[in-house]
Formats: sequence, structure tokens, C-alpha cells
Amino acid sequence: MIDISMEMEQHDCPFIDTTLDHDIAFSATHWTFDETDRTLETRMVVQGKDPGALNNGLQSLRDHPNMYDFQLQKRWKDTAQIRTNIDETDAMERIRSNDGYITGPFYIENGSELWHVGFDTTEAADETLSELDRRNEFGIISRESLDDVITQESIQSVVAGLDLVSACRNLTEVEEKTLKTAVELGYFETPRKTTLDDLADEFDVSAPAVSKNIRRGQKKIMSSAVETLNSVER
Repeated sequence: MIDISMEMEQHDCPFIDTTLDHDIAFSATHWTFDETDRTLETRMVVQGKDPGALNNGLQSLRDHPNMYDFQLQKRWKDTAQIRTNIDETDAMERIRSNDGYITGPFYIENGSELWHVGFDTTEAADETLSELDRRNEFGIISRESLDDVITQESIQSVVAGLDLVSACRNLTEVEEKTLKTAVELGYFETPRKTTLDDLADEFDVSAPAVSKNIRRGQKKIMSSAVETLNSVER
């Protein structure tokens, strides 16, 4: 996977046009694309410099020729939540036609838009950037190649973490409570802030019984932790 972050200046985007004329910013919280109508539905948080700037910006956005539908959902002084439906922009068409996809939220301010897009191959990414360059202005902030090795390492780390969680769940209720109390009271610190006798008093059992529960709990957790360390090293 090729992951690209860029600053995009689309000449047919109503949000970018609005931030050129008014002191407001847009943050997309959700978006979806309608294949039939070729429109992009978004839910955005809009932040104005002040209530007046927000009023003027929202009115300008509502009246933009590329705005298909506009709904004001909530309003708090200089902040608003809106739902919009806009025509597909040229840049979005270029990305989608090359099997690209959005990997992060949009943020739009001062006439430019922060995009996070992904492609399955280097060729698709390069072709898209070449096409975008013909009709749009943009700057690459970062470009990363997330190859199969990184993906495999990520999966191994998740599996190792799940194994550790499973070990914690395998603790008996007594073992779990004993370990938690021992940690909270400083039994594992150097020097120790509590003793086995103190822990025994906490649970109203003998010191050997507390020691046994600690050792059993430690064995379960540490065995899984060692396996996790070995997996990370591999």
C-alpha cells in the first residue's frame, strides 16, 4: 500500500472556495460517495473566527454552484455541524478512477485541503499524481510504502498482544485480586513497601497462601509475556 498525505487546492471544491473568501475551517468527520449520482456526502464541523465569519461562510457555502445539498444540523456560536452533498470534483474523480481511496479525515483552511489517500500499487499512485497535476495544484507532505513485511509484523504484534490479554483472562479471581493488590501496595517495588504478612491480612489468609497465589499469577502472565517478547524479536 502507498499512503500519501498532500495539500490539495481544488478549483472546483466549494469548501476550498469558501475558505478563500471567509475566515472559517472545515473538518470532515464522515464521508461517503454515491456511485449513482456521482456526489460526495459529508458531515463536517465548521469553525469560524467569530459568529459573523461563520454566518457569512455558511451562506457562501450554501450558495456555491457545486453544492448539491446543504443542511445545518447544529450551531454553537462560532462553530457548526453541517451535512452536505457536493458534485464529484476533478481530483476525487482522478483518485477514484485509479482505485485510490481516502485513508484519513479531510481538513480545509485558507484555500487548501489536507488529504490522506492510499493506493494498492506504486504505479497507480504515480499515474494518479500525474493526472492530478494537469488540473489541480497540490504538494506532497509525505509518502510511505506500507509493504507486506510491515503488515505481517503488525499482525504478529496484534496476535502477541491478544495472547497476553488471554493470559490475563485466565487468571482466577483470587490470583487477579492478589496481583492487583500486591502492585498497588508496592510489594514488587525495591525496597518493598509491603510484606506477605500485610497482604495476608488484606485477604484474611495465611502468608504461604498469598505467596502461592502471587506465584501462580506471575507464572501465567510472565509465560505469555516471554512469548510476546520472542514474537516481537522474530
